[in-house]
Amino acid sequence: MVQILMAEEQPNNPLHGITLETLLTELVDHLGWEELGDIIRVNCFNTDPSIKSSLKFLRRTPWARDKVEELYLACKEDFESP
Repeated sequence: MVQILMAEEQPNNPLHGITLETLLTELVDHLGWEELGDIIRVNCFNTDPSIKSSLKFLRRTPWARDKVEELYLACKEDFESP
């Protein structure tokens, strides 16, 4: 029953099915670490950045994760265009 309710709640979630790692990797590929760090001012993007360290930080820091998700949604059309 819980799984059915969760599935019903997700159709309007544009991030449903996208892992944080995929989201971050696409942002880094599209923007680069420097621009990402300029847009979202956190040390994990500006000082010796890596996907692994950034994921660790974002999983522990809800406000930063929210900002990354918002940026991803704002850039999503750019990812989909050739």
